[in-house]
Amino acid sequence: MNTQADMPLAEPMEPLDSADALERRLRWIGATRYHSLHPFHKMLHGGQLNKGQVQAWALNRYCYQSIIPIKDAVVLSRFRDRNVRLEWRHRIEDHDGNFGTEGGIDRWLKLTDGLGLDRDYVESLQGALAATRFATEAYVHFVREKSPLEAIASSLTELFAPNLHVERISGMLKHYDFINPEIMTYFQCRLDQAPRDAEFALHYVRAHANTPEERMQVCEALTFKTNCLWVQLDALYHAYVTGMVPPGAFLPEGM
Repeated sequence: MNTQADMPLAEPMEPLDSADALERRLRWIGATRYHSLHPFHKMLHGGQLNKGQVQAWALNRYCYQSIIPIKDAVVLSRFRDRNVRLEWRHRIEDHDGNFGTEGGIDRWLKLTDGLGLDRDYVESLQGALAATRFATEAYVHFVREKSPLEAIASSLTELFAPNLHVERISGMLKHYDFINPEIMTYFQCRLDQAPRDAEFALHYVRAHANTPEERMQVCEALTFKTNCLWVQLDALYHAYVTGMVPPGAFLPEGM
């Protein structure tokens, strides 16, 4: 498990009196709270999980992936600025795809197919952990109820995603004989998509968070999102590493 000593960087104590100070605080949040630091991810990427545990991760993560375009549609609906809507709209297509084109959800289902999970079962979400459902629903609620600025700020975890995807691709291909490049295309595509999305969101919050109070709201929105991601891995660890699978959740063979 991570200890306080494992956490990099001291918390910036400077006041949030500029866009640069805001960005430094956001990058500190990512460096200390992003779910790449979670023990479950360390096990996943290091080849320490069995196939059933990897199946459980992919199935539960689908629950999160499936709400991303819904979340983005809510964010889009918060803005009267047409330029922001045009920019944000491609995120929905990135995940949903279009008629005759593949999107991120299709690519994630390729992963669960390749892991031997029944597609109808995955899409039904019946086997997802309750904590996963609560966390994903909380994210949609957040972008609906908080300010448009905070809704955009919550997406800033994408600043830190590409490094995680690189680690995931290399680690899983290296350590698991049931993983092949054909079922890892979701992560390959996000290597290009996530930096583009993060650049827009970072530029937006730098330009529109104009007071220390607004900059703190931006930081708190990113912290909320890191918590949503972290708690999903907490639930996976509790259920599938310590063996406390709750009633009704996916139960791997042999567990």
